[in-house]
Amino acid sequence: MKKFISAFLPLSLILILSSCNDMYDVPTLSNLPDIKGETGRIFILSEGLFNMNNSTLSYINFDNKTIEYDFFSLLNSRGLGDTANDMKLYGNKLWIIVNVSSQVEVVDVRTGITIRRIPFFDEKGKSRQPRFVTFNGEKAYICSFDGTVTRIDTTLLQIEAITTCGRNPDGIAVANEKLYVSNSGGLDIPNYDNTVSVLDLNTFTEIKKITVGINPSKIETDTHGDIYLVSRGNNGNIKASWQRIDSKTDELIQTFNNLPAINFTIQNDTAYLYNLDNVTNNYWIRTFDCKTEEIISDNFISDVTSIERPFGIAVHPNNGNVYITDARSYTVKGSLLCFTKNGKLLYKIENVGLNPNAVLIIP
Repeated sequence: MKKFISAFLPLSLILILSSCNDMYDVPTLSNLPDIKGETGRIFILSEGLFNMNNSTLSYINFDNKTIEYDFFSLLNSRGLGDTANDMKLYGNKLWIIVNVSSQVEVVDVRTGITIRRIPFFDEKGKSRQPRFVTFNGEKAYICSFDGTVTRIDTTLLQIEAITTCGRNPDGIAVANEKLYVSNSGGLDIPNYDNTVSVLDLNTFTEIKKITVGINPSKIETDTHGDIYLVSRGNNGNIKASWQRIDSKTDELIQTFNNLPAINFTIQNDTAYLYNLDNVTNNYWIRTFDCKTEEIISDNFISDVTSIERPFGIAVHPNNGNVYITDARSYTVKGSLLCFTKNGKLLYKIENVGLNPNAVLIIP
């Protein structure tokens, strides 16, 4: 029914019919606000609420000036599942990692239709709970909360091998033909892990564990092969920290105690980091030069724009615009805010999804 509505009815009637849908309290298709200078497409992944089976994928088409608020469901006649955590593009395939449902959706980015849904369960039928994905040499590597890393052929879309790392891995990256997996131990509170597993990509086996701060999570590389990661601490007496690993020596070489970030992204050797105190709701967003290892700005937002709770961050690969998602109260649909590289708000789009955590830009 929703395919028929979007394809054949005028927009004004779509908005009326969609607003009457008990499942979705925003239209499935709407006009964008007047946005200057943006072209291409943006996908926004929202994880929904834990155990509520309400993850969504929104789709913005700047050329057509439209937004689909539940793009995946519209085209696949079903939902994404429970707690979608990560979204990456490899070739023409969009990989979506759905943690609690323990599934990996591989979607044709041109059509929005799933090519294959890969279940992530062990031989006893227990959920592996996949978390994040990275790619190297036509292979996808996915870390899962059960302490494993899975290698998948990106052409055949078949699982090739599974190996072990540490407890509850919560981040994954590739540098110098090695795989780096942050072992959080996050399901064993308060007994967090504090290691990063180093895996040889040729043998697909662990060759080293690097000791880092407790509860490590997000991990990324810069153009020089340095590995940056967030160690989130224990939300108590041990604060979060941002750290750097040398991928040549596989040693932790720097801890930035003045940057207690909980999330970040790196684009053209500039890191965009943020912190959020879930008790006071105070936050900061900073920029950092990965070449000089120095802070560029303590306050990225340079106008009066306010965010309730930053939840995701991404950077446009061409024009340098910075996209920050706002989860608001975590129980209502959040927003997407787009800033210039100088920190001035360009536009804001409301109700993009419940707890939007990932933004993918296709110029």
